[in-house]
Amino acid sequence: MKETSQQQKIEEAFDEIRPFLQRDGGDIELIKIKNEEVVVKFLGNCYNCKINNLTLQVGVTKIIQKYLPEIKTVKHID
Repeated sequence: MKETSQQQKIEEAFDEIRPFLQRDGGDIELIKIKNEEVVVKFLGNCYNCKINNLTLQVGVTKIIQKYLPEIKTVKHID
């Protein structure tokens, strides 16, 4: 799958996630896609949130994998 197509699918996943993050004053940004890994950055209140690792694993990763099952890991950077 071309990276552009993967980016589009990740943006679709983000569209599903964003309302929940934005409700708490946060957001999410795609940093890169490399092989079977996606790297994201939390923004706003999500950046310093003490449960952003839980949000990443339970929410973000599962929704991205719904759109792109080939993605094995989702990591966040500071």
